[in-house]
Amino acid sequence: MFQIVFVVGAPFQELLEQGFDILKELVLQTFGETFISSLIANGIINGVGSVLTFLPQIILMFLIISILEDSGYLARAAFVMDKLMHKLVGLHGKAFIPMILGFGCGVPGILATRTMENESDRLLTMMILPFMSCTARLPVYTLFISAFFSAYQGQILFAIYLIGIGIAILVAFILKRTMFKGMSTPFVMELPTYKIPSLKGVLIHTWEKTKGFIKKAGTIILLAAIIIWILASIPIGVTYGAQESVMGQIGTIISPIFSPLGFGEWQASVSLLFGVVAKEVVIGTLGSIFGVGTEGIGIENAIQTIFTPLTAFVFMIFVLLYVPCFATLGAIKQETNTWKWPITMVLITTITAYIISFIVYRIGLLIGFT
Repeated sequence: MFQIVFVVGAPFQELLEQGFDILKELVLQTFGETFISSLIANGIINGVGSVLTFLPQIILMFLIISILEDSGYLARAAFVMDKLMHKLVGLHGKAFIPMILGFGCGVPGILATRTMENESDRLLTMMILPFMSCTARLPVYTLFISAFFSAYQGQILFAIYLIGIGIAILVAFILKRTMFKGMSTPFVMELPTYKIPSLKGVLIHTWEKTKGFIKKAGTIILLAAIIIWILASIPIGVTYGAQESVMGQIGTIISPIFSPLGFGEWQASVSLLFGVVAKEVVIGTLGSIFGVGTEGIGIENAIQTIFTPLTAFVFMIFVLLYVPCFATLGAIKQETNTWKWPITMVLITTITAYIISFIVYRIGLLIGFT
């Protein structure tokens, strides 16, 4: 699946990149160096466009997951995982279904925990769901893997997803023996029959999921791109996206926090800050700062100036593990009717992301990576 995402999606991604570059040049030629052209070209096209260029990979991921869902396989995966989940973390296999859904989006994963009768198991499953790598993070992985790991694209992406699963199991093991002590309820579930997925059904499910991604790009990410553009443009007279801008100053203030992880540059720091809104905004921020296609230098080449292969890998791990998006936190608040558990999740994910990223970076340095 991961190899298909890169191999099949790459040519279409390049076409979209070229299309957005042409659109940006058209805007600059039409409006010249003006306030409007800067907003459209640097803010909207660089911000939203840099996210939408990864739409082919997103569609392919949704397509393959829809085939797995419609075939009846995922329900069986829950039974296959039941014994292992009991031994490792004390959860039954029903917890595996929300975790699998979390690979698409954390919100339906949170809602799927309603099927769990034991409240303690339900809350524990919610707490580890953010470690399942949702498709909103896929643009980040795709960009960094294309820029730094072109020879091992499918393998690196697979490794990132496996790390998320492994960390989720580790955190669940710890939480089950501290915050969520108690026995799990028996696992009873009716299995659907195996079947060959219908083309119409798969395409409908793929379109519904893709439509949600496009809607987010046209609302949340668009709004974030405009805010980022404003912060990168003030105070008036400063070079757009420079360290002297408000956005640059914010990034400079928080960058020492990330220095022990290897990516203490202000651009990386501020992208993580805005990525709390939605993980795609990490790419939108980097796209706005560096300017996709500016002077022939694409975003892949631009990030190579502030990252190494090691720090790029650590950055992806941090994005994988740190605070989930606002929508996921809102879903937890809605399901639990209290802010206690969203705040708890923020603390668990942030601390876990920092510790794991620090360990990976230090191990990387010890074995000779730079």
